[in-house]
Amino acid sequence: MGPTEEFEQEARRCGFRRIAGVDEAGRGPLAGPVVAAAVVLPVRCRLAGVDDSKQLSASERDLLYSIILERAVGVGVGSATSQEVDRMNILEATRLAMRRAVADLHPAPDYVLIDAVTLPHLDLPVRPIIKGDALSLSISAASIVAKVTRDRLMTEYHQAYPLYNFLSHKGYGTEEHLDRLARYGPCPIHRRTFAPVVDAISRMSAVLDNEPVIKALQ
Repeated sequence: MGPTEEFEQEARRCGFRRIAGVDEAGRGPLAGPVVAAAVVLPVRCRLAGVDDSKQLSASERDLLYSIILERAVGVGVGSATSQEVDRMNILEATRLAMRRAVADLHPAPDYVLIDAVTLPHLDLPVRPIIKGDALSLSISAASIVAKVTRDRLMTEYHQAYPLYNFLSHKGYGTEEHLDRLARYGPCPIHRRTFAPVVDAISRMSAVLDNEPVIKALQ
């Protein structure tokens, strides 16, 4: 059936008026930021085709992204860098990106629906919903905005670091990405606390440590 306005309508019956759906993209990749979006939709909004962003093709997401920006009451975007991910762990960096996305909303929301995670230190009522990106229309819209925004950022990073082909895998741990990571080592946007990146750094360090011995034997 796809996502509905059931949770948004329930919040409105409790007196809330600006209900933001919040979701993120980029918790799993080995490189790049985690990006969150917060979307407030108008009452009785119709967004045909909107679903959890993972269920949509890139072209479908791009089309819906434009429609969401056009019809939404407000859209906020926030991110946390790979360095922030390494410093505070991926869950806390995700929460930071979400808080930044909510803070970027104008007008400010008075209620937040969020996909699965809790969001401490936010001075608003928050309702986490398991599988919210497949159930709530505003969370689904946020998932699309977050995914498209992050994919476009990774396309820009591809121009800066073409050796890794971020254009293709967007930083996820595909076989191609792992091969390039092993060959070239990490670049500045790799998450240095993620196991495959840690392994690549260790292997490169071992090679560098052994270089004097190898040269002496030649």
